[in-house]
Amino acid sequence: MAKSNYYGLILAGGRGTRFWPRSRKRHAKQVLNVAGERTLIQDTVERLNPVIPPERLWILTNGFVRDEIVKQLPEVPQEQILAEPSQRNTAPAIGLAAHILRSIDPKAVFGVFPSDHIIGQPKKYLKLLKPAFRAAEKGHIAVLGIAPRWPETGYGYIEFPKGATAGASDVVKIRRFREKPELPQARKFLKAGNFFWNAGMFFWKAETLLDELRRYLPKTATLLSSLPRFGDDGFAAALSEAFPRCENISIDHAVLEHSDKVVGIPCCDFGWNDVGSWNAVYDLLERDDNGNASKSELLSADASGNYIDCGGKLVALIGVKNLIVVDTPDALLIANRDRAQHVGEVVKLLEKAGREDLL
Repeated sequence: MAKSNYYGLILAGGRGTRFWPRSRKRHAKQVLNVAGERTLIQDTVERLNPVIPPERLWILTNGFVRDEIVKQLPEVPQEQILAEPSQRNTAPAIGLAAHILRSIDPKAVFGVFPSDHIIGQPKKYLKLLKPAFRAAEKGHIAVLGIAPRWPETGYGYIEFPKGATAGASDVVKIRRFREKPELPQARKFLKAGNFFWNAGMFFWKAETLLDELRRYLPKTATLLSSLPRFGDDGFAAALSEAFPRCENISIDHAVLEHSDKVVGIPCCDFGWNDVGSWNAVYDLLERDDNGNASKSELLSADASGNYIDCGGKLVALIGVKNLIVVDTPDALLIANRDRAQHVGEVVKLLEKAGREDLL
């Protein structure tokens, strides 16, 4: 399936603030080994290799973490690991990739992949990429919908036609995208059976995406079209001047919610996990008889449901339940597991206090 005009864009610009204190500006979530020996971005590149070899991968990140990504991914050409001049959300980032790819291959078709997700069943996942790329070659915009396993309120949803079956390999016209719901609505989505999680994986021809940007986001499209060809003299300077002027908007809001070209694949479960918090890591790891998950040596007495990540030191727990304990040389996090989604608030407090040394 590895066609020469198939490319991949890995988005790696996030900071992963909910993984503080391990995730920092210069060592963000995507370059951490939060649930295995390899880092999340290394796993992403390796997983895609049967379909998109490293020489056809492009990575968009930020200036803080680019050097670390280059170090971790020697198989990806350095010039294809780009630092955005400023963070402008996913629409300008993906538009930039489309501009570059079209300039080097007018027939380019590319998929967009997050850098920090886990796929538990990669072979099953890769089979789903085939119909997505084929649909993109025909001028469609293809999206993957993940069969929901619970009424999640932290994800956007894709509404498929009634009767859509998880596991079908054919693409179908989707009805619409739905915002992150409140819990009662999420329960209705789960019960209805035709609502799937939006995992942020999209497929299109570079030309198709640029056409849709011109239609729905003309200012950004104009700025990107003004750039020289990638590799030409002046490209970096022009990008530094134009990119910060692009609209700060997601590709979902800018294009996908409006385009009439969107089709979707209602995927069966292939072990997808966006690893959105320390609690998600807890769910991925093996646990002892009392439900404790630890990446450190652990002694426990009357302690249950805890997640421990304290390096090489021994950790002793007595009479505590459902805690997250993460220790680094300069910071210690202790939180209830049910508040894992709120760890990013610590980062906001540190920013307010001007503690760049801890960011």
